[in-house]
Amino acid sequence: MIAHVKGPVAAITVTSVVIEVGGIGLQVYCTPSTIADLRIGQPATLFTSMVVREDSLTVYGFADADGREMFELVQTASGVGPKVAQAMLAVLDPERIRQAIAAGEVSTLTTVPGIGRKGAERIILELKDRVGPVTSAPSAAGGSAWRGQVHEALTGLGWSAKDADAAIDATAAELPVGSDPDVSTVLRDALRSLGKGR
Repeated sequence: MIAHVKGPVAAITVTSVVIEVGGIGLQVYCTPSTIADLRIGQPATLFTSMVVREDSLTVYGFADADGREMFELVQTASGVGPKVAQAMLAVLDPERIRQAIAAGEVSTLTTVPGIGRKGAERIILELKDRVGPVTSAPSAAGGSAWRGQVHEALTGLGWSAKDADAAIDATAAELPVGSDPDVSTVLRDALRSLGKGR
């Protein structure tokens, strides 16, 4: 089991980074928010989880141990593989996933691509007693938390921070005052806004 990797960043793509470890380039698949904090040539430490299949060995990387632990935990639920687990962490941070499962928030989990209503209900049923203590109420994680998640996703997809902010502001202006919008919906609208500007 590879628990973490440490070394200079040799390459960055939309979905992964290459970390040079002892003269070997190790490809590590990461969420957009993790990739956004990395720079080519700069040292990086990623907490990792290795997924072994008959025809592949894949390494997934996270900025902290909490992300890795949540990635591994959600995969113990029926029907959740590494790609869906990574998608969950791309849309929601570990604490928000913990809150959603503990509070039975089906609508929050279905914002993740690849998770439908039945899948969300199954995840809640199987993991509710295993997610551990929730440090804050779901409402406290609301507010503008979606803004940071959408910003990280856009910059992770290659848009500049300035363009991402402009698209988010344009999208937010059309939202009801005080609302806590669906992250995936806002991301889609922001991408549409950016597409018009090209």
